[in-house]
Amino acid sequence: MLNYIDLFAGAGGLSEGFIKAGFTPVAHIEMDKNACLSLKTRISYHYLKSQDQLEIYYSYLRQNISQAELYSHVPSHLLKSAIQAEISDLSIKNLFDRIDNLLNGGKIDLIVGGPPCQAYSLVGRSKINSLGDQHVSTDIRYELYKQYGRFLQKYQPEYFVFENVLGLRSAEKGQLLLRIKKYFEKECGYKIDWRIVNAYEYGVLQLRKRIIIIGKRGLDPFEYPEFERVRRENSWNVKESLFSDLEPLSVGEEKHYSLYKDLPVNSYLQKHGIRSEVNFVTQHITRPHNSRDLAIYRLAIEKWEEGERLKYPDLPEELRTHRNLTSFLDRYKVVDPDGLCHTVVAHIARDGHYYIYPDKNQTRSLSVREAARIQSFPDDYFFEGGRGAAFKQIGNAVPPQLAFVIARKMKELLLEKPVNEFYLHPYTTSPAESVGAH
Repeated sequence: MLNYIDLFAGAGGLSEGFIKAGFTPVAHIEMDKNACLSLKTRISYHYLKSQDQLEIYYSYLRQNISQAELYSHVPSHLLKSAIQAEISDLSIKNLFDRIDNLLNGGKIDLIVGGPPCQAYSLVGRSKINSLGDQHVSTDIRYELYKQYGRFLQKYQPEYFVFENVLGLRSAEKGQLLLRIKKYFEKECGYKIDWRIVNAYEYGVLQLRKRIIIIGKRGLDPFEYPEFERVRRENSWNVKESLFSDLEPLSVGEEKHYSLYKDLPVNSYLQKHGIRSEVNFVTQHITRPHNSRDLAIYRLAIEKWEEGERLKYPDLPEELRTHRNLTSFLDRYKVVDPDGLCHTVVAHIARDGHYYIYPDKNQTRSLSVREAARIQSFPDDYFFEGGRGAAFKQIGNAVPPQLAFVIARKMKELLLEKPVNEFYLHPYTTSPAESVGAH
């Protein structure tokens, strides 16, 4: 069975797609405590699924058992594969030792992941620049690709997948991407190529552009893989495909355990495996809002229903909090119910102004579960750490559906043959998969 290491793993969106495609994770490395716990909880799900013991996991989702009790049913070496650590010069030897123990003499087929994107994003760079002219070049996050490269040097997988924001392309007027290319080729021995992908072309109901760098060991030219696009059915949209079977919410309401509406499962949820196998969903929770925000949200929805987007200067003077009428004019944004959502980012953890639910009967921002569905996370995916931590993890994640499409193609490259769509539990082996076993 083919395996991989996930660096800068977050809550595991990228990993979820690779597991669904039949890869086995050796290790996930993530510095955020809550995201690392989410990884352990998802590891518990996959292990218990492989053992036909999912009722234990569902008991946890129902809050009938504790996190400690859930983890007690999972082999310790699997839980230890989610490593909470910052990847740095100080930690890397210890990380190598821990991965070597998990590998037990085996080899790594693939490394995936992408360093935190804030330093590469346009907004992140403007904040860094405000700290001083030299800060961009010395900010440690700019150098994290080199830490990624040290794992390539150590484990020498056949391929790697490096995901990041579009700002990587323009950082330092394009020089940063050239330096990354040179580093991976000269220092690590990998030929690389990259493309911009938009998640909606691969089955995600969201406009989300990202750079995907693929590296192949050796310096011979290689053909960048063509990821298989998913045909979008006419009925697929945010309101009908993602929101229609979820219970309505009031402002600030928290339905940690919520039954689905009594409706047939729609084709989108069914095709992408988002609906849970049980009749309930968790973390359908939304934040409270003050009267001013709610008034603005109602105006934004009314504007949307008239076919327009609310701009900040459109607000009555009594609803404005500042005098800047020339920048960030779309700070209040309604999610398009009839099409695709705009990009979900980690800022959703701070406020919901950019993610307004598209219905005056539920004037509020998105719930955690609605945001997770927009990112294509399955309904049984649980995000640890509370509402704000969950929003942050969701906004930072690679959509699992996009990751799955990438993973299927990487599997073809590694096995050098086409693969059929299937789901294989990551902690079991079948004869069909023995080709990639070590």
